[in-house]
Amino acid sequence: MKFTRDDWALILGGSSGFGLATAHKLATRGMSLCIVHRDRRGAMARIEPEFEAIRARGVDLVAVNTDALDPGERCAVLDRLAEELGTAGKVRLLLHSIAFGNLKLVVPERTAERAALPALATALGVDESRLARAVDELFARGLDDLASLASPPAYPANAFLEEEDFARTIHSMGTSLVAWTQDLLARGLFARDARVIGLTSEGNTVAWKGYAAVAAAKVALESVARAMAVEMAPYGVRANVVQAGITDTPALQAIPGHDHLKAQARRRNPFRRLTTPEDVANVIYLLTTDEAAWINGEVVRVDGGEHVSGGLA
Repeated sequence: MKFTRDDWALILGGSSGFGLATAHKLATRGMSLCIVHRDRRGAMARIEPEFEAIRARGVDLVAVNTDALDPGERCAVLDRLAEELGTAGKVRLLLHSIAFGNLKLVVPERTAERAALPALATALGVDESRLARAVDELFARGLDDLASLASPPAYPANAFLEEEDFARTIHSMGTSLVAWTQDLLARGLFARDARVIGLTSEGNTVAWKGYAAVAAAKVALESVARAMAVEMAPYGVRANVVQAGITDTPALQAIPGHDHLKAQARRRNPFRRLTTPEDVANVIYLLTTDEAAWINGEVVRVDGGEHVSGGLA
């Protein structure tokens, strides 16, 4: 499906990962873009060429480097977007791809004694520390079968989740979607057939260490998306959530033990690879098409079957 320049996507968190991949995908289909991102000046050397590549496809692109969680900034972004839309333009897609959360443990970790590596070092007659370094180096290169011997994730020893951590994370990665959707609707900026899409992960149902606050945010996001799917349907708005498989994005790299998560995913996935941002962007694009109009209130998994694979091969 091809879009026109009057079809717009508003992407919250569009300078990397899923948001940027989706911007590239939609640009190839002719959709205009408003990207809200928050990056330091040093990161712009990487980001600006990406934005220029999008503009080179002949679509309109408005990029705003600001805090999408600030109500005043939200109002300013929508004021500018309304000017860009003019009388004919409408927002076809609102994509929430904000990754800002606390990655702390709930309580101090009690680590179990590691027996396999010392036993292997003794059996081979080699120095344990040298063996450990070799295992970690090879594991980092992608030899996933070494996961049980590799050094475990390291978590902060003196910082644990507090109520404010939960509140900020749940708002930024979950419920902040509501205010953006409400304001777009109140201003009459949505198209008659509009899509609101959030992003979740398998951490919504399984416990990853250090992920408790983000997991709570993802569950909140899914809950508010269901509510919007019901309450905003009379206004032509469809709301869905995409659950991506483990993907090597900046957000994943911030999680302690991300190498272990990637190894587990590759061993578990039927296709023996990680999900890519482009995999997810392709499905987000599909959800914006006319043919996807009857998909509403769903969590759509995009992981190549990772979630149904019960064992490690």
